[in-house]
Formats: sequence, structure tokens, C-alpha cells
Amino acid sequence: MIAIIDYEMGNIGSVLKAFSYINCPAEEVTDPDKLKKYDNIVLPGVGAFPKAMDNLKKRNMDQAVKEEIKKGKNFLGICLGYQLLFESSEEDFSGTDDKTAVKGLCLLSGHVRKFNSESGLKVPQIGWNSIDSTDNTGILHQFNGRYFYFVHSYYADVTNLNSTKNDVKSLNTYFSFTEYGKRFASAVEKDNIMACQFHPEKSGDDGIELLRKWVKT
Repeated sequence: MIAIIDYEMGNIGSVLKAFSYINCPAEEVTDPDKLKKYDNIVLPGVGAFPKAMDNLKKRNMDQAVKEEIKKGKNFLGICLGYQLLFESSEEDFSGTDDKTAVKGLCLLSGHVRKFNSESGLKVPQIGWNSIDSTDNTGILHQFNGRYFYFVHSYYADVTNLNSTKNDVKSLNTYFSFTEYGKRFASAVEKDNIMACQFHPEKSGDDGIELLRKWVKT
């Protein structure tokens, strides 16, 4: 059984429908204590990072997520659920210091930043784009060069990490990358965590295949 965390940040229905399509029972979960009975946990989400963190904290779901991941449970973050894993976000933040920006779950090193529309980019990025998983060694490596569906104005910046390829192998963290005006981290695998900026549940056959492989890990 799969737990889909419902913290009032959208896209629950499409995620439930995708797992139903591959015959994997999934349930919405609003009570953090109930996460204990599930082996697979999904944190979806669309909307604003600060509101999402506030919703998680009000429900004590932030600590529950960390605890269940620490136990080694299979975890998938999607879109906003991916961004929340990082240290902070500059969304709705007027300062310049990452240390005082809106804090995330701090399960991944890096910061969430806004695409620069002055470069001529359309923000948000809406549509299909490919992922470069050349240096990934897990599930995502099997999807190198394939296209997935993105909808987002903010991206994960991991350029300050101490690795020439940004795969942070010393930390057992492997990022996949996408080009959209800049090269950004569009997905990650770290131990029992897999998370992606794109929406596998909206990405056709490749997205469904990705979900199948994640469930089987």
C-alpha cells in the first residue's frame, strides 16, 4: 500500500489515478501517525513553498516524513514535494541570504531559486523537457534522455555542492539535470529517496514506467 500525503497542496487526484492505473493500491493520508503503517510514501504538491512548509508543520507531517525516511521507507517526492526536500527556497523571500530564506526539510543539500524571466525564458516552464541522467546509477539512469512534463517557476540549485559533476557521490546522492536557460537539478536519488521536479503522473508512458520501477524498488 502507498501513502499519498495530503497536506492541501494539490494534485492528489492525478497521483492516485496514476497508481491505480498500474494496479498499486494508494491512499490519501492526512494523519502523520498513520504513515507508520505504509512502506511506500509519496509527497506530491503544487503551489507555494512557504505555504507548503507551513501546512506540513501545522500537521506535524514534516517530522513524520523525516522519521519514516530515516527508517528506510521508499519515498517519492513530486514537483513541490521535490523542492521541499532542500534546505531553503527564495519564494516569497526578499532577502539575499540562503540562511534566512524559507527553510525546507533539509534532507537534500541545495536551494530553490526562481527562473530569471529577464533572460527571455517563459516562466513558469510549462511543457516537455528531457533529463540528463548520465551520472545517475539508479532508476533515473534508465530514463536518460527521455522527456517528462514540467510545470514550475522555481528550480533546485545545487551548483554550490562540492562536485565537478554535481552528483555528490561522496554523499550517495545522484542528481539528474535539465536545461531551461540554465542547467538545473530536475531529479534526485539518495538512498531510499527519489524525487523529481517533473510530473511522472502526467508524463505518459515514460512517467508510468518510472512509477512502476519506483514501486518495485
